[in-house]
This record gives sequence, C-alpha cells and structure tokens, in this order.
Amino acid sequence: MCAQDRLTGKSYATRSEVIAKHGMAATSQPLATQVALDILKKGGNAMDAAIAANATLGLMEPTGNGIGGDLFAIIWDAKTQKLYGLNASGRSPKSLTLEYFKENNYEKIPAFGPLPVSVPGCVDGWFEIHKKFGSLEMTDILQPAINYAREGFPVSELIAFYWNGNANRLEKYSGFKEVYMPNGQAPQKGEIFKNPFLANTLEKIANEGRDAFYKGEIAHTIAQYMKEQGGFLSYEDLANHTYEWVEPISTNYRGYDVWELPPNGQGTAALQILNILEGYDITSMEFGSVDYVHTFTEAKKLAFEDRAKYYSDPDFNELPIEELISKEYAAQRRELINPNRAARDYPAGELEQGNTIYLTVADQYGNMVSLIQSNYRGLGSGMTPGKLGFILQDRGELFSLDKYHMNCYEPGKRPFHTIIPAFITKDGKPFMSFGVMGGSMQPQGHAQIVVNMIDFGMNLQEAGDAPRMRHGGSSQPTGEKMNDGGTLYLESGLDYEVIRELMKKGHQINFSLGGYGGYQAIMYDAQNKVYYGASESRKDGQAAGY
Repeated sequence: MCAQDRLTGKSYATRSEVIAKHGMAATSQPLATQVALDILKKGGNAMDAAIAANATLGLMEPTGNGIGGDLFAIIWDAKTQKLYGLNASGRSPKSLTLEYFKENNYEKIPAFGPLPVSVPGCVDGWFEIHKKFGSLEMTDILQPAINYAREGFPVSELIAFYWNGNANRLEKYSGFKEVYMPNGQAPQKGEIFKNPFLANTLEKIANEGRDAFYKGEIAHTIAQYMKEQGGFLSYEDLANHTYEWVEPISTNYRGYDVWELPPNGQGTAALQILNILEGYDITSMEFGSVDYVHTFTEAKKLAFEDRAKYYSDPDFNELPIEELISKEYAAQRRELINPNRAARDYPAGELEQGNTIYLTVADQYGNMVSLIQSNYRGLGSGMTPGKLGFILQDRGELFSLDKYHMNCYEPGKRPFHTIIPAFITKDGKPFMSFGVMGGSMQPQGHAQIVVNMIDFGMNLQEAGDAPRMRHGGSSQPTGEKMNDGGTLYLESGLDYEVIRELMKKGHQINFSLGGYGGYQAIMYDAQNKVYYGASESRKDGQAAGY
C-alpha cells in the first residue's frame, strides 16, 4: 500500500503513469532506462534502444539476464505495420545424450553446474534484430554498456539482495568469484561494481560482430572452459547456433488481440487462460473477489496441464497450437470448472496431433519492442568462462528425462522456456507492449494484466501495481504431475473474508513476499499520439520518456 492516500486512481497504485510524446522506455533498472532514452535521442530507433538497454541490464542485473542466456522479442515495425516474432533460444549440446543421464542415475537435470548449460542465443538475437531493423552502428549501441562496465555503477537494492543470495550458491564454481564477488563478497546496495572482463567481451562483439561470440576467440574460450568443468557445450554447438523469426500467435479477448510467441516458450498458456476467462462476466465479479480469484486459478490450472504435456521444441514435435488456442477448445475446458470447488487436478486435453528481465521501448516513428531475456535461475548455472565476464544459462534444467515426454532431452533440441514477451493490438494497430518476469508466473501475470485493464478498467500503472495471485504446483514440463491441487499464493491486499471463502472452496492458501514477477509496459494513445509508460514497485525499475 502507498505511504499516503492518492488523490487520483486506485489506492494500490505506487505512482502515476509516465506520459511522453517522442519516446518511452521501461526496464527493471533506471540506469538502463536512461541508456535506452539516450539512444533514442541520438536518432536510434526502438530496436537499437532495446539492444542497448538489454546489454546494460546484462551488466547491471546479472541476477536475471546476460549474454550467457537466451532472448525472445515481439516487435511492431511501423514501416511495414506488422508484428515480428524472434526466437533466439539456444539448443542442447550435440554430444550430451539422454543415455548419459540414465547411466549416471540422474532423475532430473541439475539446476547448476555444467549439465544444464545450453547454447546462449542472446548475442545472435541482438544482431538479428539489428540486421532487420537497426539504424545506429552496433558500436554506438553497445558503447553505454561498455562504459558502465569499465567505470562501474552503483548496485541497486533488489538486485543486491538477489545477488547476495545467488553468490552463496555459486561461489564454488570456477571463475564466478573473480567476476561477481570482488573483495570476496557480492556487492551491497550502493556499492560500485565494475566488470572489465565483460567490457572487453562486449567491445569485441561490437567491433567484430556476432561471429566473434559464436565462431571466434570467445567461442573457443567457452568451449575450453566447459570441457575443463566436465561439460558438453562445444565450439561446434556455438558455431552452429541459429535464430528463428516466427509468426506470433494470438487470441482476441473482448475486442483486443493479445499476441504471444509459440513454443518452445509458454506464451500459449496466457492465451488459453484468457480464452477460458472470456466465457465469464469477469467485470461483474469485481477485482479481488472470491469468484474472480477462484475462476482465474482454475483456468490457470487447466492451461498449465496442457503446458506440461504439449509445449516443447516444434522442430522435434508436431504441436497442436491452433487447437490449444481455439475458442471451441476453451469452451470444452471451461466446462470442467466447478464454481464451488477447487480441483485437485485436471487432465490435460486430448488433442490430435522459469528469474528474468523484461524491457519495452517505443520511439517517435511508431516502432515498439517487447523484449525478454534470461539466464533462467538467477545468475544462471554458475559456469563463468575465464575472463569473459558473464555466466552461462542453466535453461537445460527444464528438459524432461522421460523418453515419452514431448519435452524430453535430446541433443540439439531447444528446452522448454518460461520467458515470454507480450503485445496487444486493437483493430490491427499497436496498443500495448508489456511483460511480467518470473518463471511460471509469467503467463499468469500476462493474463492478470489484460484482465485488469480490459475487465476492471485499470490504467497502465494500476494494472501492474494491483495485488497479484500466483498458483504453484501444476504439472510441470519436466514431467512431475500435480495431484494435490497445488498452492495459491496471494499478495497482501485481499480481504480476509475473501481468503476464508477461498479456503472453503478447497484452495490451499499461502502468502509470499516474492515470486509475483516484475512488470514493464508501454501503451500507445492513438487519439493524443502519446505513449504511456509503467514500471512496478516490485523491482528496481523505471519507466521514462521524453
């Protein structure tokens, strides 16, 4: 709640929306937001600014992202008046097999160390966005991050908190302390942190291009380090990496087209939740009511059972995405919801055949970028290749070791991904670019933001600040099955009478201080020709424009 009552808007709103005419940026670190605006003011477009902000966040918020991770983006290009989707996620090592895990008695892929490491797709994603849409030189785009890496920056509060928690777990891995624990400990709030190794790496990438990372000295350094650590990621894995431009998928929710990317990510789940909710009069239920919380939670459970069964790398499976996001299928699934009782489990539909950063930027030309990038678990796997200044991701943890599962581990396969950017259009025109970070919270958060704005009439800032719910314990893409109904986590702000009635319906209620994501958003007001920006108080972020 706010320290004092606001004169306008909802009581839980932390601030007013930011409104500007020429450009807008919203990221989870204010200095990165300023970098994006600086690029826009130099004549760069939203795509240039998004790359610059992402590079800066990789330095300043290594607890969520970096060039050792993957990247996804949805881009509205004003010139072609079209949405473009980019899947810049990497594949598993070709030399690591399912048999290796079985022979060494692994029941699941470890969270840390060399085994969950997959090819990092971030740098390739930058260069593909730049090749297709960029206007400034890459040397100019990456220079702010390089400068901050050399000169240092003060670590912000929440990032310092997560950094310290991650460091205790990862300091045993070779190279980690040298980069991320100067003076033998993780940096504290306000402490100046420098990463000269990362500055050198980014400088090499800026000057020599994406092949410097995937086919040059950097690739050889990564491969040698991984071999020394008992890992499988090789030079050939890096050299053979490829991006994929994909068609975003959508559903229409009460006149608004909500766009996500298809698997191997989980954006489909947000569309499935919205399709189920569309059959209810959500507005009359009122925000925070028993009926709304119950209905939303049951819709989420239904969608996540399909998520566990069907979402995987489409290069290895025929995925029934059109059927999953159809209105007819949603109507069938909706019939399974009991308005008076929480389900302990749901079957997945029978069909024919994880910490992150999110940022969004809009420019004076009408371009809008929705970009998300991640190491997966916090700082990643702990694998910190010598003197490169970054950690490799642990996204491979999300493979299943069940050979009959669609998401089963295979060499050269992209793992299931939690990170998803989102976009909304109205009558074929851009309306809103947004995202909510945080593992399985992301599709739940996307759906809640859409409902908050469309059904409950909240503004862009209120929609992100409103108390959230998060259901945990659904069946997982790694194969674990839900059979106890899971747990409904609630933020403060709901009436006790509501909580009591939810418990009577069979919901297991818990309260958590974290795990509700981190929201950034930009909305375009076509009537006044201005951008609205929002960044929530759960993170260190900032929305700003000019």
